[in-house]
Order: sequence, then C-alpha cells, then structure tokens
Amino acid sequence: MIKHFSSYPLLQHNTFGINVKAAHFVEFTSADDVRDIVPRLGEIRHLVIGGGSNLLFMNDFDGVVLHSAIKGIEVLHEDENYVKVRVGSGINWDEFVAYTVEQGWQGLENLSAIPGEVGASAVQNVGAYGVEAGDFIESVETVSLIDGTAHLFTKKQCAFAYRNSIFKQSEKGKNVVTYVVYKLNRTPRYVLTYGNLREQCEAMGGVNAANIRAAVCATRANKLPDPAIIGSAVSFFMNPVVAADKAAQLKELYPSIPTYPTVTGVKLSVGWMIEQCGWKQRSNSTVGVYPKQALVVVNLGGATGEDIMQYAAMIQKSVAEKFGVSIFPEVNVIE
Repeated sequence: MIKHFSSYPLLQHNTFGINVKAAHFVEFTSADDVRDIVPRLGEIRHLVIGGGSNLLFMNDFDGVVLHSAIKGIEVLHEDENYVKVRVGSGINWDEFVAYTVEQGWQGLENLSAIPGEVGASAVQNVGAYGVEAGDFIESVETVSLIDGTAHLFTKKQCAFAYRNSIFKQSEKGKNVVTYVVYKLNRTPRYVLTYGNLREQCEAMGGVNAANIRAAVCATRANKLPDPAIIGSAVSFFMNPVVAADKAAQLKELYPSIPTYPTVTGVKLSVGWMIEQCGWKQRSNSTVGVYPKQALVVVNLGGATGEDIMQYAAMIQKSVAEKFGVSIFPEVNVIE
C-alpha cells in the first residue's frame, strides 16, 4: 500500500524537532510499492528516511520524502548455534532488539534504546557499548531508486565501518532498504568491555542478554535526552580515530582522556573533549549541549537547522584548537 501526502509536516519525523515540511511524503509497505514509485520520481529530488534520528533539516524539503512501513520478522534458518532472521526495514529498531532478547537470540542487546528503524541500522551501522549492527548483518535487500531493480548486498559488499556503510558512500541515495537479514547467536557471546556494564549486570543477578539490555536502557535514559521532550540527534559528533602517536601525545598531555584501540587507529572520546572545552556550561537561547552528555547537541526550543550548525561549528573549532583533532558530525545534514 502506498500513501501519499502533500505539504507534509516533518516535525514528527526528525528527532531534532525542526519544524519543516516536505513537498511530498510517500510511505510504502512492500518492495513492490517501491518498484511502482520509482518510475514516478523521474528527476524529482527525493530522500529516504527512517525514524529521523540522524537528520538535521536546514530548510523545507522541496521534493519527495520516502518512508518505509515494511514490517515482518521471518526466521530463515535456525540451529543450535545461530538464527538467521529477515526483518522489515520499517520496524522500530528498539522493538526488534527487545524481540530478539525475548526469543533468546543474542548479539543486539548492547544496541538497545537506540532510536530509529531497522533499515537505518544497516545504512548507519549503528553502534554502542562495543557492538555494531554490521557485526551481525548477513545481507541487506534493496530496491534501486534508479531503475527499480532488486539487489542483495552481502555483508562484505556493505563495507561496514565505524558509523559507515556502502549506503553512505558509493551507494548513497541510490537505494531503498527493504529488508535486513541478521545472523544472531543462540549461544552467548556477550560484549561487556564498555563502562561498568558487567558490574551493572552482576548487580541485577548475573550476566545475560535481558540484564545487558536493562542496563543499557537505564544508562541511556540517565545520560541521554528523550527526543519527545528535548530535540536532539543523540550523538551529534562521531568519535574521532587518530594515529597511535597522536593518541600517545594526547595521553601525555591529558592523562585522563579516554582512548579505545581499533584496527584503524585509536578512537578518542569526543564527548570528553567537548566537555574539557567547557561546552557543558554554555548555551544560547535555542541551542545547547546536554548537561549529562557533552556529545549531544540539543534544541532548547525553536532552533533552526542553521542555528544548530552554527553552534556545532563553534564546538568543532574549540576542540581543534585545544586538542589538534578535527571532529565531524554524525548527523546527516539535509540542505
């Protein structure tokens, strides 16, 4: 089923709470719907969105906004070790994570309470607490926005990296994600390396997927704003990855700076650096940094996309001046 709306308000479709409209808003419930839509797009500007948790609109969108309402969770294969499950791109991400925990499927519990939808999990390669969605994605099904053909991208073809995938690079804007296939564990392989996650679980009675999920949900609720109350994109900036010698230099100057070795270098805590620059104590009339988590830029009421980007630019400048490190937005800025 295809639903089409004109001059459609996007206030409820971006967690920053930017009051803009789309010239056209089209929602679809199947891959066949997408194939029907593609020929009608022609040269019209278009944008595919999920839950809107990673978007910052600068203006009204003078084109077609496409939104998936594809549902369904289908088990493709299951044995004593693994389960492969095909998930509709329009399913709420956290509801899917909760379902996997209820079913005894392990792997995604660290990604609890992340806003958005299943399709975006593959595009953004969402991550938290030492786990990324791409760790468990087997394949991604799409429909081309160029010619309406169906494609299947394998895990390798998706080229998952930190907050990145082929869908943000060479395939950006060329596909609609319709289904994501996840390969999840039937036997526990918990990741407890971030923060005091293990201690929180032990306090709840032991380490298991349900307790990990509960601990992550509680931590995020304590540290991050509810977008229904305070507009934000949760993590505004990506944690920068620097060379080992740069990280060592910073560690010598700032012994308490959090560092995390990766295969490509050393990841730094952008929130820590922003806090050291004093941004928790600053705000203007419409934009600020969330007091409990410095990497979260918030809409204090009535902010425009331009207001937020100007504020973010000041943060970037101060971090570069103090630490000699460039930081970049994680959010997708829509001009």
